[in-house]
Amino acid sequence: MRAFLVKELAHPSKLRVQNDVPEPVVGQGQILIDVYSAGLNFFDILQAQGKHQSKPPLPFILGTEFSGRVSANSPIPDGCSYKPGDRVFGAVPGSFADKVVVDWTKILSLPDTLTFEEGAGLFITWPTSYEALVGRAELKAGAYCILLSAVIVWADCLNFSGETVLVTGAAGGVGICAVQIAKALGAKVIAAASSEAKLDIARKYGEADHGIDYSKPGWQKEVLRLTNNKGVDIIYDPVGLIKDCLKCIAWKGRALVIGFAGGTIETIPMNIVLLKNISIMGLHWGAYSIHDQERVRQVWTGLLELLASGKIHPVVYGKVYPLEDISEGLAAIERRETWGKAVIKVQEDLAKARM
Repeated sequence: MRAFLVKELAHPSKLRVQNDVPEPVVGQGQILIDVYSAGLNFFDILQAQGKHQSKPPLPFILGTEFSGRVSANSPIPDGCSYKPGDRVFGAVPGSFADKVVVDWTKILSLPDTLTFEEGAGLFITWPTSYEALVGRAELKAGAYCILLSAVIVWADCLNFSGETVLVTGAAGGVGICAVQIAKALGAKVIAAASSEAKLDIARKYGEADHGIDYSKPGWQKEVLRLTNNKGVDIIYDPVGLIKDCLKCIAWKGRALVIGFAGGTIETIPMNIVLLKNISIMGLHWGAYSIHDQERVRQVWTGLLELLASGKIHPVVYGKVYPLEDISEGLAAIERRETWGKAVIKVQEDLAKARM
């Protein structure tokens, strides 16, 4: 089968799809999946180079998120709720390939309303944003959500009740999810990313109301103005801007560390944490399957309800890459050119074509 195989640790630009990789062996309680689409993530770039906390032994197939169908020749374990041809999505090491093997209890049925490309980016980005905002920060409905972008919109000062949320990287994979979830919970959104075009994405697909340019000095003053000098109650940061964001956080504010897409792991001035009674909390969604499986079920119940209601919807980057162009897609992520979820198409849905 075809697969993006890492034989030696290297930047993805130096790796290529191999055409003669053996198919995975199905174990007890597992099923075989034909991969139709797979999600591209920043951590794929790190893992290929051995710079991610997850370091599989060489050789290994890169990729984690996927969507597809249960293979026609897959064994079906006792008690398994899936049958050959069923549309599913999930996450398992090695998703940049024609086929993957996965524990059937750790995948979900892909809603009929979603395409395989939309489903490919569901399993990590959406629960990350949901659990961060709802579970960790305990976002209240009616909050005022501020998302950062590269263009300032000088909005009128708004009067509001409830909490404020500051989200950096608003047009990115987890950022756009946070925008939609915050809006679905009754929040108002001011927006943000690294360009005016990305700000437009946050408005178009996340219904963000306004924007702040964090590339310009003193952007925090505008955040304070928009919050009547109170500051934000919640910071949602996948970029690595916690230190800057603390300049406009409210008393007893909560700061969510989601990632470091900007490339810098910060050193935080703890005196601000002390003086403002701030809580700083991390969110590593991958650890939940090990430490809190009950919460995983609760999060997916909430997310699938929001998806069914139409209040949230996956946002796929404008260019879908073929399997052979994985390096190109990851390079675009590394250059911060993408918005929403960047995905690859592994194969066409022949079952749909016959309908």
